[in-house]
Amino acid sequence: MTPTFERVRTEDGTDLAADVYRHESARAVVILLHGGGQNRHAWATTARRLHARGYTVVAYDARGHGDSEWDPDGRYDLDRLASDLLSIRRYASDGRPPAVVGASLGGMTVLGTHLVAPADLWGAVVLVDITPRMEFHGARRVVSFMAAHPDGFETLDDAADVIAEYNSHRARPKNLDGLRKVLRQRDDGRWIWRWDPAFVASNFDFLQGDPATGAERFGAISELLVEGARRVRAPTLLVRGVHSDVTSQQSVEEFLEVVPHAEAVDVSGTGHMVAGDDNDAFTSAVAEFLDRALNNSSE
Repeated sequence: MTPTFERVRTEDGTDLAADVYRHESARAVVILLHGGGQNRHAWATTARRLHARGYTVVAYDARGHGDSEWDPDGRYDLDRLASDLLSIRRYASDGRPPAVVGASLGGMTVLGTHLVAPADLWGAVVLVDITPRMEFHGARRVVSFMAAHPDGFETLDDAADVIAEYNSHRARPKNLDGLRKVLRQRDDGRWIWRWDPAFVASNFDFLQGDPATGAERFGAISELLVEGARRVRAPTLLVRGVHSDVTSQQSVEEFLEVVPHAEAVDVSGTGHMVAGDDNDAFTSAVAEFLDRALNNSSE
């Protein structure tokens, strides 16, 4: 199924890019929001599989990512990202609360919506390898990767080498065409990431400096996310990569105490990028949960 490419205007006039997989069935809408170093293309396989089960699926690029517009002020705080997600919700909603799946930063954004909107805004919530209290060293590793190579790469092969070193548990791809989804070529021929460099600087610069100072600010963000989690009322699934260094068994257990109606599932053989490491296992877990949580048949 080929999605339609659409643009969604946010409250402050920023255009967000979205792939919409419309289905004629009466099943709920599912919104997919990627992680900080990704864009909507990370969800292509999952979106098609959910669509095949009868769901209308909307996968969009967060502000400053992919084909969405960059923030004119270089601001990418949680409130602004949450407001964008609510704009997508209004655009995509068929009158019923949609389901939302958020990976990493996307999951943080989902929790952020609960700080600014009613608790019944979602029909179901799926958080992908994100908990309110993340592991500090894992978050630092992610941000360090994103902040590295600000001038990009001379070739796609160079970029593939860096990504393979970061995701050492994955085999380096032989076909590099997929990298064109996350990198764009400048006029001088160099390949740079498809996100606004200000995104890292405005949100996570503290994770690259003094660890003590960074840990203090990191703790403040965690408390904010905990408060958002306390307000979650929809059926909730937490999907964790067994080898993740961003979430831990302890952080999962704490999340289940804060959101006692939530479920959790581990996906073996995966790290922080759960869907990319084992999409079949990931999508199967999500689809089974959504079928139950939204009380829909798969017909």
